[in-house]
Amino acid sequence: MEGLVMLRQLIGQLQEFVQFHGSPPQPHLQQQQLPLLNHHHHHHHRRWCSSIVDDSSVDDYYSFMMAAGKSGSVRMLEPSKPPPSKRSRKERARGKSSGTTNTTEPMEQHIWKDFPEDLYEAVIARLPIATFFRFRSVCRKWNSLLDSESFSQQCAEIPQANPWFYTITHENVNSGAMYDPSLKKWHHPTISSLPTKLIVLPVASAGGLVCFLDIGNRNFYMCNPLNQSFKELPARSVKVWSRIAVGMTLNGSSTSGGYKIMWVGCDGEYEVYDSLRNSWTSPGSMPSSVKLPLSLNFRSQAVTIDSTLYYMRSDPEGIVSYDMVTGVWKQFIIPTPLHLADHTLAECGGRIMLVGLLSKNAATCVCIWELQKMTLLWKEVDRMPNIWCLEFYGKHVRMTCLGNKGLLMLSLRSRQMNRLVTYNVSSREWLKVPGCVVPHGRKRQWIACGTSFHPCLTAVA
Repeated sequence: MEGLVMLRQLIGQLQEFVQFHGSPPQPHLQQQQLPLLNHHHHHHHRRWCSSIVDDSSVDDYYSFMMAAGKSGSVRMLEPSKPPPSKRSRKERARGKSSGTTNTTEPMEQHIWKDFPEDLYEAVIARLPIATFFRFRSVCRKWNSLLDSESFSQQCAEIPQANPWFYTITHENVNSGAMYDPSLKKWHHPTISSLPTKLIVLPVASAGGLVCFLDIGNRNFYMCNPLNQSFKELPARSVKVWSRIAVGMTLNGSSTSGGYKIMWVGCDGEYEVYDSLRNSWTSPGSMPSSVKLPLSLNFRSQAVTIDSTLYYMRSDPEGIVSYDMVTGVWKQFIIPTPLHLADHTLAECGGRIMLVGLLSKNAATCVCIWELQKMTLLWKEVDRMPNIWCLEFYGKHVRMTCLGNKGLLMLSLRSRQMNRLVTYNVSSREWLKVPGCVVPHGRKRQWIACGTSFHPCLTAVA
């Protein structure tokens, strides 16, 4: 009954939003603390748990962990409720019409007892991620949605919003921090399955999964940071321990159809991992048309467009691509703009972008270019606002791009400063990112590296 009440309330809120705004609401996290839920699944290969904690709830998080340790059980934390505010007559009437004024009113059984099951999942799949994890505590049925194929299909049909960012802090490389740009909030997950004695770094992502590689370039791991689905990939058949570039693609629209991971080295060695076969294969040697060594730009993560991966190279400057379906390599000689440093590839809507630091004399600015398909030349399309660039004047600034999927996160640092900003390629909007502070900490963390990923509740490694 409680579940029906909450669902009815949610439907009323959705109807109200559509009525007054003319379009369905976009998922966003509410400005309140996130309770910590820790649900252990009965299957040994999938452990569903949420360890997402907002910076604003670190005290409750600490209290929760202490209580759990003493009692031996995990209990639900109630989110903090804001003080009641006086509403206008119009707002009260609007709330009454949507059925949200009294959540304890009796349910009409002849209406709600036959509520279609598929509508349950359709509505819940459109909840903000934080709200979904709270709703899982309503009943066992809702808690088991992550195992439902129909719920996975509902989630796959929802258009992808802005990506999140999974980052590694400089002080503790095994402690990740996730940034949600819709709410401008940092979350601090605990991925207990990742090895603690090795330094593992996020190198690629697709379909809600993040691919990790240990710093020795030996072992690969796959993980969904939201539901803790984890898998260690089998050992590579080609023993190349030098630095490698990594890319990832999906076979279909989601991870349910399988995924592929590819690594490539500067000497031309490469392998492809197929999740359906759970094995690495060496498709062949690189064609003679591609000049070796590749001189890969390891600061730039691979860009994925459909089934094709794009890697940035130098000497000669340009891009090499590999089609995961056809197995065809291509090489594009593209000169890099002058006075450019720390440049990386990005992608937006099938377009290949370039982001980098343009420095001349004592002035430094972040610039964005787009690759022109006809001329194979870079065309500048935007720059960081001048007032922001003034902060870099006369400083030796380094830049790291933490995501390349339409929404970019840039880490700009020098001895005197440490800045995080996001850039929306479509809207050309620059925004400052709040500092990342770990729970119970005061010092802002330096972001060492990271990757963007589209959050997906049901993606399985």
